[in-house]
Amino acid sequence: MDTLISNVTVVTMNEKMDVLFGAYLGIADGKITYIGKDVPTEQPKTIIDGTGMVAMPGLINCHTHLPTALLRNFVDDATKTEALQQLLARQSKIDERAGRAGIKLALAECLRFGITSVSDLYYSPEVTAQVAAEVGVKANIALAATRFVDDSEDFDFETDPGCQMLASTVEKWHNYDNGRIKIDAGIHAEFTSNHQLWESLSAYAAEQGLGLQLHLAECAEEVADCEERTGLTQAELLNCHGVFRVPVTAVGCAHLTETEQKMLGKAKASAVAIPIAAAKQGYAPTPITDCVKAGMNVALGTDSAVASGNLDMFEVMRFAALQTRQAGGDSDVMPAAAPLMMATVCGARAQGRANECGMLKEGMDADIVLVDFSAPHLLPCHNVISSLVFSAKGGDVAMTMVRGKILYQNGQFPTIDLPAVVAEIMEYAIPKLMKEEV
Repeated sequence: MDTLISNVTVVTMNEKMDVLFGAYLGIADGKITYIGKDVPTEQPKTIIDGTGMVAMPGLINCHTHLPTALLRNFVDDATKTEALQQLLARQSKIDERAGRAGIKLALAECLRFGITSVSDLYYSPEVTAQVAAEVGVKANIALAATRFVDDSEDFDFETDPGCQMLASTVEKWHNYDNGRIKIDAGIHAEFTSNHQLWESLSAYAAEQGLGLQLHLAECAEEVADCEERTGLTQAELLNCHGVFRVPVTAVGCAHLTETEQKMLGKAKASAVAIPIAAAKQGYAPTPITDCVKAGMNVALGTDSAVASGNLDMFEVMRFAALQTRQAGGDSDVMPAAAPLMMATVCGARAQGRANECGMLKEGMDADIVLVDFSAPHLLPCHNVISSLVFSAKGGDVAMTMVRGKILYQNGQFPTIDLPAVVAEIMEYAIPKLMKEEV
């Protein structure tokens, strides 16, 4: 046994939702090999004292744009139009060097807050894969493909720059390190692309066994515009072109009709609710309970640090629960276990990782977070799961482990030189992004 976490409260998130007090967690070769109340007979190489700690599955952030951590709070009080214009101008200046620094900063933030796996939809998939591989996190990485041309213009997957970027990234990085890095196909959104791209990407994803990430029905105006242009809703239109024949992770889903929800449920699509980012931008929330009733898997995400302010999934869980309870008029519409399940079990399902993480079970990857329950705001603890959702904060995380390897512990990042990253951001990235063109 490589590592033993002793005398710890274990929130398993297994099928029975078992919570074990004063338990032991054994880890060997990156896997959980023992969970129980009795001291294991096998001697560990390392013992981590879990007294006063809660062990839980690593949180899964199912929607991010990692490099844009460089622009956190830059457009917070601007109108939607102004914010978009300013962000596009600055994002266009993010080169590979600046992007790497932004990604490392964002991943350090994720690890600090107990996130062990991310789904990223942006414009630099190979750079993101390189950094994620170095840092040691799990990641599902997609290129946010766009196509701003008339449908009549010739299109060929073999010559389209975005499609070829995807193909080369898949060839190099898909299933890297026994699947720690996965490459998904990606569509930025219905209104930033056309049917030629959708059909080609979904066909390629089906052929390669990939998932597909996209933004869907986030904004009422975008949905109305699609219906006016085509006579169909966004999900109906994309379905006509075969997009949902592959496992889809659809971000937003705030304005789906009941028919669309059922269609996506039948297609085994996952909705990703981004409650804090949506509220911050003045968008409607994902109707989580309606999507679940329609058969959809619902996961949670932060969106970018620009959209949400930070990448704290504890805040996202809490806000999702509060928002849903407020809309439903009672607390029983979303028990505390539901957002915790969405951030672990359902997140793993959305990423195609249900057999490896999302729960603490023998045989699963040792993606484990220790939360320090000695803080005043976590005492007394009458219900561990409720405390995790309604009282805990990302800053309460004491350790984050992926496949048995500690990637964050008590302020230290073994795989990230954070002072060097901050220096790179302040000395290179920010001056580059903020320089006004003459």
